[in-house]
Parts: sequence; structure tokens; C-alpha cells
Amino acid sequence: MSLDPDETPRLRGPLMLEREDVADPSLAELVPDLPQGQAMQAVARLAAHQGSGFGRFAKWVFGALFSFVLSVTAWNFVTGVFAANPVLGWVAFVLLMAALSVCLVVAVGELSAFSRLKRLDVIRVEAVRAAAADDLPAARAVVGQLVGLYARRAENAWGRSRLEERQAEVMDADGLLALAEAEVLAPLDALARAEVEAAARQVATVTALIPLALADVATALVSNLRMIRRVAEIYGGRSGSLGSWRLLRRVFLSLVATGAVALTDDLIGSFAGGGILSKLSRRFGEGVVNGALTARVGLAAMDICRPMPFVALPRPGVSATISRALAGLFGRD
Repeated sequence: MSLDPDETPRLRGPLMLEREDVADPSLAELVPDLPQGQAMQAVARLAAHQGSGFGRFAKWVFGALFSFVLSVTAWNFVTGVFAANPVLGWVAFVLLMAALSVCLVVAVGELSAFSRLKRLDVIRVEAVRAAAADDLPAARAVVGQLVGLYARRAENAWGRSRLEERQAEVMDADGLLALAEAEVLAPLDALARAEVEAAARQVATVTALIPLALADVATALVSNLRMIRRVAEIYGGRSGSLGSWRLLRRVFLSLVATGAVALTDDLIGSFAGGGILSKLSRRFGEGVVNGALTARVGLAAMDICRPMPFVALPRPGVSATISRALAGLFGRD
């Protein structure tokens, strides 16, 4: 049987062609990972770690033992000096009393800081209850507490005067609380946002420009502690050292519980890793992510320290905050 030369033969199986000019895929460069904000993630794990009940009990036992041993040692030292030389004994006794007085002052300051923070929490809870129940007398009581809280603050003096002039005209709880929020808290919100933007800018700059191990983690931790303390001071809840650390834990526990840290990391990471920033410098992209997470921490601190929730005024956003922070880095208003 002869084949027609015009007839095209049909293939009965796959046709494999070998070419030597095709590049080997295994030799291709690895795709770099997206920036993930490791510094802020480490700070979040550090601050949100609570420990077990046994661990807290062990800390209390060792703390009590250390305090007891220190007290007995100091007392034996003073009595021994008294036995050797009464004059030097009185000097040692006076120094010991001075040290105890300093410790007492520090303890009173910390308790006062916790009391101020609790006062902010009480006002916020009462404001939420008054708004939910539409209770005008309760709302007036909340407004009175808010005005008393900021009676000596010059930042919102004009707003307090406007509130006093107009609050008699408002006959519903929601309107009165909204008026108080707009007139009294708006200037403080602007100051708090400025502190958050400054902290985010500092963390982003250090992460991008200082390629030292753990430098970005230390900077993020210190900047977040200082930022949270300043935000608390702006809203009237000036905290001490223990109060600042407790606030940091509350903020990070809130963020971890809501998944906001990971959400913000994915949002900004997709922009910084896949856009122009990652092509310029992956380290700069990492700085943007850490700055964005710092901004998110600051906004969460505003929610916790603010004596009233955001209702009448819009809640600041992470994208707008980090945009203003980076704009300030390059000298823009």
C-alpha cells in the first residue's frame, strides 16, 4: 500500500523534541520573601506572653524571698554598724530610711498611675452604657466627669467652653456624647496621632538604615513603650513604668486577640514586598512594615486610653497614619 504524498501522516503518540538552548529552571534565582515585620512580631510575642499560673506563682515566691533577704540583710547591716560605731550607725539608719522613702514614693506613684488609668476605663464604660440606654442624666454625668478630667488642660480649653455653652441645648444622650467627643477629645486625638506617626517614622527609619541584629527589635520595643506612655499622658492617664508595661501588654493582647497584627502585616507586606519599595530595597520594605505595625499599636493604644470610644469622630486608619509618617520623613506636612 502506497502513501499519498499530499496526505499528512497522523501521530500515534506524543512527540518529544529535545532542545539545548532552553534554560534549566533549577538554575533560576529564588524569589525573595516578602517583608513580614519580624521586629514588631517579636515585640508582640514578648509583650503578649502571659506565662502559666505556676510561673507567676514562682515569680511571686522569688520576689518575696528576695525582698525578705534584702530587708534582713539591711537591718543586720545597720545593727552591726550601730554596735561598732553609734555615729556611723545613725548615718546608716538615715540612709536606709531615705531609701525606703524613695521606694514608697515610687510605689505611690505607680498606684496613682493605675488609678488614673482605671478612671479612664470607668468613664469609657459609663459612656458606652449611657449611649446604649439613651440615658440623658447618665450622659450628663459622663460629660461632667470628662470636663473635670481635663479642667486644667489648655489644649481643649476652647472646646470645653463651647461644650458648656451648647450642652443645655442637647436633649438626647447620643447627641450630648457626640458633642463632648467632638469638642473635648478632637484636639487630644490630633496630639496622639502625632505621637503615633513619630514613633512609626522612627521605627521605619531605624529598621531601614541600621542593619544590626536585634537593633530593630530593641528600637521597636522602646519606641512602642514611649509611644504608649505618651498617648496615655495625652488622654489624662499618665502611667509609670509598671503602668506603661501593663498598657503595652493590654494593647498587644487586644491586637493578638483580633488578629490585627497579622492583618496589617499582610496588608502592608503585599504593598511593600510586591511594589516599588521592594525593588529599591527589601530592608526599606521591612521598615515600612514595622512602621505600619507600630502605627497599628499606637491606634490600639488610643482606643484603650481614650475616655470615650470613637463614635462621632472617625477612627484613624493605619494606611493614612503611615502615609503621613513617611511623608514627615521626607519633610512634607
